[in-house]
Amino acid sequence: MYSKVKPPTKQISKQAVKVWRMSEAIIHLIILAILILLLFADDYFAWKEWIGWGLIGLAVLCLFDSVWSIFIEPVLLQKYWRYDVNEEFIQTKRGALYETHELIPMTKVQSVRLDQGPLLRKYNLYSLSIGTMGDSHEIPAIPEEEAYELRDKIAYFAKIKEVE
Repeated sequence: MYSKVKPPTKQISKQAVKVWRMSEAIIHLIILAILILLLFADDYFAWKEWIGWGLIGLAVLCLFDSVWSIFIEPVLLQKYWRYDVNEEFIQTKRGALYETHELIPMTKVQSVRLDQGPLLRKYNLYSLSIGTMGDSHEIPAIPEEEAYELRDKIAYFAKIKEVE
């Protein structure tokens, strides 16, 4: 009665790990710099004692989070992220402990967009955003040729017309 949908097999680029690591390192450096400035302000303005301890606690938590976000999480994201596209569906699968499988029907796709920030540009990668009526879905870190091919393929299957 029902046809079995095969799980997605295409993997995102291994270069994504470098991009995510750099992005997280920049974010965590900014956060740590702000916390250090606040610690100096705490010392200079002699704020209440508990504020200094709170800032030190936040800095320690930020250091632990940076170890996870910079060294462990990007590898797991790249390893467990899969996608596939056929005439009927766009499939995504992600997650190591908590898996998420998405089937996006081509009939619901309204837009397809390629995004590329400065870090993605350095490694010649794109993120593909798929817009449906109620949501937006993303496939991150796809090599340039594959990204354009995938965008055109999805637009063709979904019968999206280019606006001039």
